Amino acid sequence: MATSDLMSELQKDSIQLDEDSERKVVKMLLRLLEDKNGEVQNLAVKCLGPLVSKVKEYQVETIVDTLCANMRSDKEQLRDIAGIGLKTVLSELPPAATGSGLAINVCRKITGQLTSAIAQQEDVALQLEALDILSDMLSRLGAPLGIFHASLLHCLLPQLSSPRLAVRKRAVGALGHLAAACSTDLFVELADHLLDRLPGPLAPASPTAVRTLIQCLGSVGRQAGHRLGAHLDRLVPLVAEFCNLDDDELRESCLQAFEAFLRRCPKEMSPHVPRVTSLCLQFMKHDPNYNHDSDEDEEQMETSDSELSETESEDEYSDDDDMSWKVRRAAAKCLTALIASRPDLLPDFHCTLAPVLIRRFRDREENVKADIFGAYIMLLRQTRPPKGWLEAVEEPTRTGSNRHMLRTQVPLVIKALQRQLKDRSVRARQGCFSLLSELAAALPGSLAEHMPVLVSGIVFSLADRSSSSTIRMDALAFLQGLLGTEPAGAFHPHLPTFLPPVLACVADPFYKIAAEALLVLQELVRAMWPLERPRMLDPEPYVGEMSMAILARLRATDLDQEVKERAISCMGHLVGHLGDRLGDDLDPTLLLFLERLRNEITRLPAVKALTLVARSPLQLDLQPILAEALPILASFLRKNQRALRLATLAALDALAQSQGLSLPQPAVRTVLAELPALVSESDMHVAQLAVDFLATVTQAQPTSLTEVSGPVLTELLKLLRSPLLPAGVLAATEGFLQALVGTRPPCMDYTELISLLTAPVYDQTGDGGMGLHKQVFHSLARCVAALSAACPQEAARTASRLVCDAKSPHSSTGVKVLAFLSLAEVGQMAGPGPQRELKTVLLDALGSPSEDVRAAASYALGRVGAGNLPDFLPFLMAQIGAEPRRQYLLLQALREALGAAQPDSLKPYAEAVWALLFQRCEDAEEGTRSVVAECIGKLVLVNPPFLLPRFRKQLATGQPHTRSTVITSVKFLISDQPHPIDALLKSYVGEFMESLRDPDLNVRRATLAFFNSAVHNKPSLVRDLLGHILPLLYQETKVRRDLIREVEMGPFKHTVDDGLDVRKAAFECMYSLLESCLGQLDICEFLNHVEDGLKDHYDIRMLTFIMLARLATLCPAPVLQRVDRLIEPLRATCTAKVKAGSVKQEFEKQDELKRSAMRAVAALLTIPEVGKSPIMADFSAQIRSNPELATLFESIQDSAPAPSTDSMELS
Repeated sequence: MATSDLMSELQKDSIQLDEDSERKVVKMLLRLLEDKNGEVQNLAVKCLGPLVSKVKEYQVETIVDTLCANMRSDKEQLRDIAGIGLKTVLSELPPAATGSGLAINVCRKITGQLTSAIAQQEDVALQLEALDILSDMLSRLGAPLGIFHASLLHCLLPQLSSPRLAVRKRAVGALGHLAAACSTDLFVELADHLLDRLPGPLAPASPTAVRTLIQCLGSVGRQAGHRLGAHLDRLVPLVAEFCNLDDDELRESCLQAFEAFLRRCPKEMSPHVPRVTSLCLQFMKHDPNYNHDSDEDEEQMETSDSELSETESEDEYSDDDDMSWKVRRAAAKCLTALIASRPDLLPDFHCTLAPVLIRRFRDREENVKADIFGAYIMLLRQTRPPKGWLEAVEEPTRTGSNRHMLRTQVPLVIKALQRQLKDRSVRARQGCFSLLSELAAALPGSLAEHMPVLVSGIVFSLADRSSSSTIRMDALAFLQGLLGTEPAGAFHPHLPTFLPPVLACVADPFYKIAAEALLVLQELVRAMWPLERPRMLDPEPYVGEMSMAILARLRATDLDQEVKERAISCMGHLVGHLGDRLGDDLDPTLLLFLERLRNEITRLPAVKALTLVARSPLQLDLQPILAEALPILASFLRKNQRALRLATLAALDALAQSQGLSLPQPAVRTVLAELPALVSESDMHVAQLAVDFLATVTQAQPTSLTEVSGPVLTELLKLLRSPLLPAGVLAATEGFLQALVGTRPPCMDYTELISLLTAPVYDQTGDGGMGLHKQVFHSLARCVAALSAACPQEAARTASRLVCDAKSPHSSTGVKVLAFLSLAEVGQMAGPGPQRELKTVLLDALGSPSEDVRAAASYALGRVGAGNLPDFLPFLMAQIGAEPRRQYLLLQALREALGAAQPDSLKPYAEAVWALLFQRCEDAEEGTRSVVAECIGKLVLVNPPFLLPRFRKQLATGQPHTRSTVITSVKFLISDQPHPIDALLKSYVGEFMESLRDPDLNVRRATLAFFNSAVHNKPSLVRDLLGHILPLLYQETKVRRDLIREVEMGPFKHTVDDGLDVRKAAFECMYSLLESCLGQLDICEFLNHVEDGLKDHYDIRMLTFIMLARLATLCPAPVLQRVDRLIEPLRATCTAKVKAGSVKQEFEKQDELKRSAMRAVAALLTIPEVGKSPIMADFSAQIRSNPELATLFESIQDSAPAPSTDSMELS
């Protein structure tokens, strides 16, 4: 009892022991370890764990010394207890990564004793215990024990020849952990030892010895496979030959070794893939004790009656000594590793592996079948296109062909799984559902024609109450997925079959099944009776029973929270989609929603359900609940729960749109009173929804707004002055303002509203420049334009007033900027008279001393011109030719005109504009050339088939500046949305990328900028050309000595690298490729260039540190293989010192570099095996021992636990 009480006390964080108490407790516990009562001994051992963290280091060492002495005792029980005690102490020691030296000191203390215990041949029990402890120790603290590695290796290698199997097994495990942590020289010694001792397959050797050596290679492969790459050419042929020996255990070990090699060294295994594949295919069928029926017999069996098949399955062959299933399982796992590590070989896998895997779905051993399913699931996952691709536009040709091959396999898969779906084994059916779910996700719509088989399998599992609930949940999850991927028509004939079992599951007492079934029912309602299409199936036979089942759950109050929420959501969908068929059930359901709104636990799902009902096009009558529901919703707007506020605003907007005038006015006023507080900069999303709702209410019930329009407008005008105003909030504001003046009679006078809007600018005293942020002027101008559009009769007068303000010498800079930006939007609506005057005013403003006024006038000139091309465009072109000093501003105006005008209206002027722009391509100013390039890009979009081919001639014959401008203009043809020009552009991309061979640096830099934009916004343009482009790209990452020159600056010499910008652009492209084209990259080749970049200029190092962090997350295996080489440049950066007397910027740059390098180190440490690398362990110790680096590292770990997932915008 006393020991038990001590255990309870030690587990409390509050306990503090003084030195004397520590000594007494330790002494007493060590004595209790020798107690005659086994239960007391067990409790004493359990106390050691928490005690280790409570006592000082020397007491821990006392405990360890005593335990080691006890391990050598003659008493077997004491030896066992001491072994358990040592394992307990080791597991509780703080890891070396925390900076504590205790673990290292303790391990160093016991390593020598363990080594001598292992070397003793006479006491096997002691040997086994010592090997166990050593394995534990090496797995946790391998690297810090570096000084013992050589002695441990020489102690463990002889144990591989031990006559005892248990000793050999434990030695194999310990050697695996040692291989991960030891130095390169010791690793080579270990690998050579294993290879030298492996005899040729024809040489006489003991099967036991060979098996042990192969198992050891497998263990080393799993723990430190990334270091085996250099030895694989010797190793793989040897291991492959041993597969031919008639020894199933040996074959299993060989295949497990291959699996480890494939996962850890995919690049080095490339030459051996065909051989490994053929071995896996051979041994996946390896079943010597069982004669599978021929295909003809199997066909007959499938069509035979189910009772017969059940009898057959009961009489399956069973043999306890049969080891062949382990070989088949190892082969299947090896194939999974092969498919996962080589996505580039998918077309071959579909031809060679898929048919064999499908045939082996019938394997008689459950474990093997699960792994064969796993291999085929991996093939399906690799075939799925990455998320975010627009299927028709973005799907690369290779993925398309893979999916075509997969489509041909679907009937074979269904045929192979038909019997399995009704197998008595739950695990087999779960495997079927997992596989079919992946298949449906990889090929949506492909299972529609096989629905009878699938529905029959689902119903079989839903009705199976004899086994665990898991299979029913899996069947429901699969059905839900099917409803999302297959066309609704495929389910119509089967609805009477599978709806009753689903409804039975809704009523199931186990909450997880009920929740899953409600989700299925919700998806079923959405899929069978969609709102956006006419009903193809009469809901009458089903709606009553569905409503009854859900209402039973909705009314019950003693349910799990998840079931309550799902029932509310499901009922919301049922009412929204089939409310017109509910009849007398509708009003009670609405009252139930009202009841759930009042309950704090269910109010959020109830609000969302109400939104669904309100948005329904069925125009249901919600009068029974509106008067009570609106005040409740109004109270939610005051709650601190953001999700509830957002959902409530969405619900209110939907109610205002659907119910309109029938909303009770007193209740609406209650809601509106809460809104001014929500129109605030503190939460822009809430503000946007609040303004959207206001606009809806203004149109539906303008009279309700009289009391709140003042306070709301005050808050809205404050919001418009925010420089961070998102586009969504601005669009909502425009809609609200248009609603205010658009009602009959208007809620607010147009002139008064314009005055309120422009007051912040017009009321500024003096002319101290703009006063407000530039973005605010754009926002206000958009609002002025929105009001003019809502009152067209006022547009001409507004335009005239703005023209007067713009040309008045007394107007401030802010007033002029606002006037021009507003005219850019309003000018197109003004008549020809104001437009003629406007032309003169805008032209004069281009000479204004204020840069902001000039930019606003240039923008306005282009936007107004776009609405009146015949008058403005020839005038604008004439001015560009006549006014070289204003050329930049006039070209900007042309750019706006080309962007805003309709393509058809531009066609008559295309030739003249084209000629004008190409005359400006050789301008000395890079800014001017950049605007010209954008203009050319916008002009090409007017008539791509006619204008795009002309680029060839310009690239072949033009001057360097012209070539660079042409390539830059191509960048403006790429958008992140599908565009008709995409197909044409794709055919030219290869030619444009040839400009990477151009001798001019600026042309190459422009080509890289175009390539980066394509990779970032539309990867499908370049994905198929990467084999040709990547060598050119990698060439640009190299430092070219001929571009480095020295410049004398007074007494100092300064080095200038003209190639830096091009290299930086190339590395930016490499980063973008990681995001969108990872599958097409040879990561090992890619890493070579990243490695070079780690030693380059400051800007490039910053980029490569980010890339390294990203690579550590995306593809850890290749990074792990070269981690020792990657550490050195990181260490050099972290330990570099800035010269004394350097300027402040140098210190800041170095700090930023260190921080970025540390982020890369933190990302590398997320790869589990990296910590075992001796060089990384040494660097980690160096970081911990340096206070500055340790603080920096801790701050990075605290602020960004997953630094490598950050994305970087480089387009």
